Amino acid sequence: MFTGIVEEVGRVVSFEHKAAAWRLVVEASVVVQGAAIGDSIAVNGCCLTVVEREAKRLSFDLLEETVRLTNISQVGAGGVVNLERSLRPDGSMGGHFVSGHVDGPGEIAVLEPRGADRYLRVRYPAQYRGLLVPKGSIAIDGVSLTVVEVTDEWFSIWLIPHTMEVTNLGGRRAGDRVNLEFDMLAKYVDRLLALREAAARSPQVPGDAPVKPTWQS
Repeated sequence: MFTGIVEEVGRVVSFEHKAAAWRLVVEASVVVQGAAIGDSIAVNGCCLTVVEREAKRLSFDLLEETVRLTNISQVGAGGVVNLERSLRPDGSMGGHFVSGHVDGPGEIAVLEPRGADRYLRVRYPAQYRGLLVPKGSIAIDGVSLTVVEVTDEWFSIWLIPHTMEVTNLGGRRAGDRVNLEFDMLAKYVDRLLALREAAARSPQVPGDAPVKPTWQS
């Protein structure tokens, strides 16, 4: 579990296809402190497991599904990624609950200065339309952000200068692919409503016994 508050921007040393999996090596200074084999680190919002640790480097193995759903493979050696260690029980909850499980890709449509801030507009897959609301939360490349506008095709965000300075969003451009994780609570509500609607469309046949929950068996 993460909060979407990026601790530092790391630099990709290498990303190679090994026999068992894709191997990602990242150079870092903050998140490497105290890191151990098996720990979880959010890399561009994707929860990855540390498999090797050096003084200032962390290595991760990625499955094909992770490579397909995220933009990590597109960063390339020398590129930068957002890094965050998993939330400790006594940690500060500065953003929102982020699982590190990327839902899908988004594409930056607009990223431009407007006054002292930056205006960001992102296109997103249509199947996630019900998970966005104005002033709701979303994680973009692992950064916890507040949604401003929502349409069926895109949503917008205002970025303060601090966010541009301490995350990789400062180097983003229109056309770039970003990792999107929609709000966890919104996904649960959406699922519950879908199940309720499905049940309403399939009324119980008279005489059928109510279904007994498995935990009561």
